[in-house]
Amino acid sequence: MSTDSSDVSKLIEVEDITLRFGGVTAINGVGFHVNEGELFAVIGPNGAGKTSIFNSISQVYRPQEGDIRWKGKSIMGERPDAVARLGIARTFQNIALFGQMTVIDNILTGRHIRMKNNWLTGMLWLGPAKKEEMENRERVEDIIDFLEINEWRKHPVALLPYGIQKRVELGRALAMDPELLLLDEPVAGMNLEETEDMARFILDIREELGISMILVEHDMGLVMDIADRILVVDFGKPIGTGLPHEIQANPDVIAAYLGADFSDEISVD
Repeated sequence: MSTDSSDVSKLIEVEDITLRFGGVTAINGVGFHVNEGELFAVIGPNGAGKTSIFNSISQVYRPQEGDIRWKGKSIMGERPDAVARLGIARTFQNIALFGQMTVIDNILTGRHIRMKNNWLTGMLWLGPAKKEEMENRERVEDIIDFLEINEWRKHPVALLPYGIQKRVELGRALAMDPELLLLDEPVAGMNLEETEDMARFILDIREELGISMILVEHDMGLVMDIADRILVVDFGKPIGTGLPHEIQANPDVIAAYLGADFSDEISVD
């Protein structure tokens, strides 16, 4: 499903950002926007700067040039926690869960930025803190049901299959109530069945929850099947942006990343 930018608002705009680490340029003049309700993908070879783009949006990294605007307002220089409170959440390429904690408690950590009571009322378990805790736990239970992980809800995540752990990480990001979700290789290391399940959940997040997404992924079949638009980067530079069938046919993209036989391997209806 393609998204017409004339009919919707731009949620986030990345304008010609450049990020350097000493003499190394990780991102070189990358620019794109994501519309409300859009599933936007970023692809490229290893080391192309994809995760650095995520870290720049989150303001973990601070680009030396360019601008990043959230709903028209620059977020350059904001703290990462402030960016998260604006409504930008992310998952990580490598699972970053608390292994000895249960599924419920791991997802509940994502609610931290939405909690308003201070540590004192929480420690004393006073009325407002108790009410807030119950409301947040209800939200977590909704997410557990949505991701179909109810049978593992009280299990330590370290004991769970890899594919379920990836769902828990996705659930923790959803617990932040984001408007934009950054998915960093959500199906990396998964088998075919797990990949199909994750693809279904990603589509449900957009269709049922109305959350916009930026997807970084190496699984080209998945990207071509579910993305509305795609940005391709190579050595930190943008080399193509467009609809899946446009990217598939772009000779620069094929030469840099997809390979000469890619168009024969992936069919786009």
